[in-house]
Amino acid sequence: MSCGNAHETDCSEVLDHLYEYLDNEMSDDACAKFKQHFDECHPCLEKYGLEQAVKKLVKRCCGQDDVPSDLRSKVLTRIELIREGEVASFPGPLEGGDATTAAS
Repeated sequence: MSCGNAHETDCSEVLDHLYEYLDNEMSDDACAKFKQHFDECHPCLEKYGLEQAVKKLVKRCCGQDDVPSDLRSKVLTRIELIREGEVASFPGPLEGGDATTAAS
């Protein structure tokens, strides 16, 4: 998606990293670039607003459910392994088995 106007930060880059922005997982410099982009680009601002609303809705409707501690631990371990490059980042089961059984 692009609004057709030139920006310091391209629309596709902003949209590719939108959830990192929404989740405050970006550096202050990157956040400032994204905020500037939203100030200049109405289509991206609309997409940001929509995704922000969806995130709030999900939190409100599903935010009360407790996550089993063993699942949380497995997910966090998997994320760390992926970040360290020790595990492929494709979806697979968190508990033993191979990727072919996860799809069934």
